Amino acid sequence: MNFMQDSCLMTNPKLLLPLLLALVFSSAAIAEKADRNKPMNVESDTLRYDDLKQTSVFTGKVMLTKGTILIRGAKIDVRQDPEGYQFGLVTAEPGKLAFYRQKRDGLDEFIEGEAETIEYDSRADTVKFIQNAQLRRYQGAKLNDEMTGAVILYNNTTDVFSIDGSPAKPNTGAPAGRVRAMLTPKPAPVVSSPAPGTPLRDSPALGGVKK
Repeated sequence: MNFMQDSCLMTNPKLLLPLLLALVFSSAAIAEKADRNKPMNVESDTLRYDDLKQTSVFTGKVMLTKGTILIRGAKIDVRQDPEGYQFGLVTAEPGKLAFYRQKRDGLDEFIEGEAETIEYDSRADTVKFIQNAQLRRYQGAKLNDEMTGAVILYNNTTDVFSIDGSPAKPNTGAPAGRVRAMLTPKPAPVVSSPAPGTPLRDSPALGGVKK
């Protein structure tokens, strides 16, 4: 790619999008598996792509969609390693939070989170929300679970998340940030009972020894 071509692509980032379809977030996190094969669409003010380093940087009110995935932030940096795994870093605008949302595979549930910084690791299949982190789980339109903390790590492979609070800052008087969570219990399984009028059989252990 020569300088003239690179300048043209920087002027009109939409020309470069077909080259990035196989680069950004090809393995879905929080996993609607069909998202992996869906086309990616990105809107941003500017884009810089480095074919040699396999990196792309979107800046300026970035919005990325890919299947059920929706990401918003001031800047999204994406890197692909030699094995084809992608690593994304989403940065929020000053005073705001970056946003991530995706449908859970095979369920009418969505996971969405916000933080000042969001890290996506395709190899580990994890999403990490850093600073002022929030994570919510919706069942349909109903909010089921909500968690806040300094750092939230969601592992899609194991469907396990961990939350860390922020430590107290020495000599500042600032208290430690506590982890907060609202978790809705899952409904108990329904146990079927005999239909009305169904006769019960005597048990040898209860009815005595047969003669």
